[in-house]
Amino acid sequence: MSDIDLPPTRYALSGEVSIAYQVIGNGAIDIIMVPGLFSHVEFMHELPGYTAFLRRLSRFARIVSFDKRGQGLSDRISGAPSLEQRMDDVRAVMDEIGSRCAIIFGFSEGCPMSIMFAATYPDRVSHLILVGGFSRAADRMSDDLWQPRLEQIIKSFGSGAMIKTVIPSQLHSAAAVSQFAKLERLSSSPGALRTLLALNRQIDVSSILPTLQIPTLVVHRKTDAQVPVALGRKLGQKIPGAKYVEYAEGDHCYWLGEVEALYGDIEEFVTGRREAASMDLERVLATVLFTDIVGSTRSAAEMGDQTWRRLLDSHDELAKQMVAKHRGTLIKNTGDGILATFDGPGRAVRCAISVASASKKIGLTLRAGLHTGEIEIRGRDVGGIAVHVAARVMANSKADEVLVSRVVTDLVAGSGLKFSDRGSHELKGLPDRWDLFAASI
Repeated sequence: MSDIDLPPTRYALSGEVSIAYQVIGNGAIDIIMVPGLFSHVEFMHELPGYTAFLRRLSRFARIVSFDKRGQGLSDRISGAPSLEQRMDDVRAVMDEIGSRCAIIFGFSEGCPMSIMFAATYPDRVSHLILVGGFSRAADRMSDDLWQPRLEQIIKSFGSGAMIKTVIPSQLHSAAAVSQFAKLERLSSSPGALRTLLALNRQIDVSSILPTLQIPTLVVHRKTDAQVPVALGRKLGQKIPGAKYVEYAEGDHCYWLGEVEALYGDIEEFVTGRREAASMDLERVLATVLFTDIVGSTRSAAEMGDQTWRRLLDSHDELAKQMVAKHRGTLIKNTGDGILATFDGPGRAVRCAISVASASKKIGLTLRAGLHTGEIEIRGRDVGGIAVHVAARVMANSKADEVLVSRVVTDLVAGSGLKFSDRGSHELKGLPDRWDLFAASI
């Protein structure tokens, strides 16, 4: 499979139920990705960071994703499936692809199911990875709070409201909320979700934890707003010999945020080394551009979804044209902005100014940030410190402002571009102070 093509969706038969699955890579090790509450094997690739995460793991393993019965592209069913039935779905997919023994990667609500599968079929599980998980669903919320919360979830189902706890860092982006709303609708129906949540509330695999004899990695983010970190710590404490890793910040979704440490921890746990995290990565010097539409959430609320979507599409097309005109590479749309790279800092700055000017003509106010440094080419995505610096520079820019680091100003001396000193700033998560400048023509 190339970096452009996406994996085909195929089906495994579990009893009389067809289970949709996809395979990425052809490594000797199999990793079965057990999803959380929402999943759709095809639409998930539209979520920023998801495909890149799977491709990264596929450097040392064959990655298998699937939709649990009743969800996504798998067969819809009446009622809610038991843990035993869900385990059969994992077994059916493994049998279909000829996987005798695999690593089970459980995420969120998929963790109890993964735990039970590993305990029931230890000969078919080489390693167990639990991310953002829990053993007893009722531990997440007391009974008196649960019923009102359930009604709230069902009432707002399909609106993307759950992004508040699942991906709170993207709550400000109307496009991200709309995208998550679509994932909700594609994953399930309101009635099916109510039944599933009621069943999930009864899940308790706590008694099984001490019996696990599988090498286990438990990973949790301290700021996880969906599943409290205390529940991840409990898993790490109760599973014999488990390795527990806790990250200081990040959302519930494992494929977003600072994922480098997670990649390394998973690879080291599975293979005993961290080489794949750096292998096959092309490193080049580039100027990184981030843009952001100012006040996008407020504008979307005032205009309505359809009008805002059309305006956002116009912005995306303008940005695409401007990046191409300035010989840049459009890496991706970030919901209400873009990420692009350039092999020349002067063209990058002029492109940022042009995108901001063109967007203003259609009623959108932008802010932008640029930094030049070494980046890592990861298929269709990019990474590295330079990308993080550019994002932090943008976060410090004001409306109608194109902000750049001192590195950029030093490299474009004599280009005719003008720069106004904006002072020295601390950039979140980065050492030292950074001199920033507002660019103009």
